[in-house]
Amino acid sequence: MITVSIIVNNELVSAEVEPRTHLADFLREHVRVTGTHLGCEHGVCGSCTVLVNGVPIRSCITLAVACEGLEVRSIEGFDVDSVMESLRAAFSREHALQCGFCTPGMLIAARDIILRLPDADEARIRRELAGNLCRCTGYLGIIKAVHSVVREQAKLKGMVAAGPAPVKRAAAPATVFPPNLDQARQDPIPAAPAGLVRANEAGEPATPSQSKQGWTRFEEKFVIHRPTTEVWEALANFPVIASCLPGAELIEHDQQHVKGRMTVRLGPINAAFSGSAVITRDETTMSGSVRGAGTDDGSKSRTKAVATYRAVANPSGPGTCISLEVEYNLQGPLAQFSRSELAQELGRRLIGEFASNLNGRLQDPHMGALGKPAALNANALIWATLTQRVKRFFSRMAGGREGSH
Repeated sequence: MITVSIIVNNELVSAEVEPRTHLADFLREHVRVTGTHLGCEHGVCGSCTVLVNGVPIRSCITLAVACEGLEVRSIEGFDVDSVMESLRAAFSREHALQCGFCTPGMLIAARDIILRLPDADEARIRRELAGNLCRCTGYLGIIKAVHSVVREQAKLKGMVAAGPAPVKRAAAPATVFPPNLDQARQDPIPAAPAGLVRANEAGEPATPSQSKQGWTRFEEKFVIHRPTTEVWEALANFPVIASCLPGAELIEHDQQHVKGRMTVRLGPINAAFSGSAVITRDETTMSGSVRGAGTDDGSKSRTKAVATYRAVANPSGPGTCISLEVEYNLQGPLAQFSRSELAQELGRRLIGEFASNLNGRLQDPHMGALGKPAALNANALIWATLTQRVKRFFSRMAGGREGSH
C-alpha cells in the first residue's frame, strides 16, 4: 500500500492505495466522486475523462500515484464555471445526451476544445471529439451543442474569426507509472487549496464563513503548562502526539506524512479507521494544519478531516495556549452520529483528554516507552457528556427558582 495525496476539486485528499490503483478508482472509491464513469477501462471510450493540471486525461489508464501532488478536476468541480454552464445548457437544448453515461467525459473534453480552439468549426470539433464515444445520440446533437458554445464564446469576447492565441496548458503527467516515491516525499507540500482553513499574513487562523456542505466544524482552545517553544516542538513529535490521543495508533511517519489508525467503540460498533494525513507547519507563526482521510473496513464508513492549530503564549498566565479548529466529513453508517451536537461535544471532550495527556507527558520527561493506546471508548465520553448536560439543566432550573423569589 502507498499513501498518495492529490488535490481533487480544490480539496487535498490523502488515501492509502495499491500501487496499481487507477486514478478513476481513486476518485470513485476513495473520494466518492462518482461522476467519473468507467466504460471500456482501456482508455478508448473517454467516459472517464478528467483534467489533471488542466489537461484532459483518461483516468482509467492513469495511475493514482502518478498524480501525487497534482490538481485533478472531475465533472463535480465545474459547479462555478461559465463555459461549462453554457455547455450544459447547450447539451440540453440540442438533445446532446440520452443515457448520460458518456456525458461527464464529453463535457470536459468539449470545454477543453472551446478554451484551446476558440475558432473551431464543426469539422475540427468532430476530430477533437473522436476519442469520446457515445452509443446513443449519433453525435449530431453533441457537435451542434459544442459549436453553438464556440460561437457564443466568440460573441461574448468580441473575437474575430481567427480568434486569440490558443490557451496554454500545463503539462499532463508524462507517465502512468509510479514516480520515485522517496523523491515525492521530499517535494514541498502544495499550498492549501482555496476554501480550506489556513493562517493569514498576521498569523491568525482564518475562519471560513461557514463549513462546507456536509461537513461538521468546531473550535476549541486549551492550555499546555510548558513554554511555547517546547510545546511547538512536541507537536511535531508524532509518536508523542499519537500516544496522547485516545484510540490513536501511529503506523509510520516522516516529517510531512503520517499513516495510522483510530479505533472507536460506540455501543456494538467497534470501528477502526485506517488512513493517512499530510502535515504542514509554519515555524514563523507556530501554526500548522493536518489534512487526512480514513476508512473503516468493517462499517464501510469513510471520513475526511482538516485540523488547523496555532501555539501562542498563554495571555492569562504561564504556559502555552493552543487554538484548534476542526472540520470533518463522515460518510457511511456512522454519518448520522457525526452530525449531531452531541458528536461535537464528544470531540471537545476528546480534545480535553488529549490536552490532559499531553500536559502529563511534557511534565514528566522521564516517562517510559510509549505504549499502544486503548480504543476510544465513545460510550464513556457520551455518558459523561450527558451527565454534564443534566447537571447544567438542573443548575439553570435552580437558578431560575432563586431568581423568581
